[in-house]
Amino acid sequence: MARSLAEVIVATDDPRIREVAERFCRVEMTRSDHPSGSDRVAEVAARCECDGVVNIQGDEPLIDSGVIDAVADTLQRSEMSTAATRLRDARELESPNVVKVVVNSSGRALYFSRRTIPFVRDAASRSTEEQMAAFAFLKHLGIYGYRRETLLRIVQYPVSSLERAERLEQLRALENGIQIAVAQVDYDSVGVDVPEDVARVEALLNR
Repeated sequence: MARSLAEVIVATDDPRIREVAERFCRVEMTRSDHPSGSDRVAEVAARCECDGVVNIQGDEPLIDSGVIDAVADTLQRSEMSTAATRLRDARELESPNVVKVVVNSSGRALYFSRRTIPFVRDAASRSTEEQMAAFAFLKHLGIYGYRRETLLRIVQYPVSSLERAERLEQLRALENGIQIAVAQVDYDSVGVDVPEDVARVEALLNR
């Protein structure tokens, strides 16, 4: 449904995923030792003729096509892009499974963290709801756009110290001076971060 995509390719190292996915799209098998999804996608991108790649992660099965198009459109003006939305659920503010992002005045990412960022000092002693009213926290959505040459350059860098600490692959790009443009969207994801999320997402898909 995304208008910006020329082709959909599933990149996996698991034959069970290949068996299901090849019924509806092209599948590329990859090595099993990749440290991140970016590295896996780069292996496939190196075999393809394309200008850019959008990495739609498998743990975001409900991703909206409009978000994909927003990330692809933002990539036209940047080396790398991603998406974020206003954090609305107080339970997610402190959750390490929900990644937060802060951006500069040009819409470029300053940092991503599993911690709550920024620290709103004047509201720190207040309730979570009051903290959220005091600042528009941004929730990162698990989708990335890359210029092909940028992606192939990123995976040449070693896993960075911040990437290793936070377990967030996009920090490798930031640590090496690659700017990430952030498309702010209204869509709020329901990702599969822990096993308990599976039943919730399956119910939404069945609906």
